[in-house]
Amino acid sequence: MQKILLHLGSNQGWRNRNLLRARQLLQQQLGKEIKASACYETSAWGLEDQPDFLNQACLYQTALAPTQALETALAIEQQLGRVRHRKWDQRLIDIDLIFYADEIIQTPQLTLPHPWMQERRFVLVPVAEIAPEWVHPLLAKTVAQLLEECQDRGEVVRVC
Repeated sequence: MQKILLHLGSNQGWRNRNLLRARQLLQQQLGKEIKASACYETSAWGLEDQPDFLNQACLYQTALAPTQALETALAIEQQLGRVRHRKWDQRLIDIDLIFYADEIIQTPQLTLPHPWMQERRFVLVPVAEIAPEWVHPLLAKTVAQLLEECQDRGEVVRVC
């Protein structure tokens, strides 16, 4: 069993319900949820002319390999109604793999740790809430250190 840290986001429909439903399906298909952060409201990143997101970080224990975990996350997104139009567009649900144990993976399908996590406060704030001491295996810094050093000044507001 390995620990896997995910980041969930939603900016369409009933955002809270979308996150909750994704977590339920992840618990059924990925593995046991160990911990989840609060929900945080943030402005859209990348394509900014869209509704605000709710974001949440979740820690799971899984027996799936990293590529199987990715396939499971993508299947859950599709099951919940996500349609991919363009990068960073609005979405009912987004499930990103942030860390899988201390694995470093770089394939066309999967990059771990998540390649831009250290540049995004909307990812770092909820991740730091539940795993501040997790060490980024490439940068050799804790999530708490990455958050402190992050240049992104986007507002991240705890809402639930």
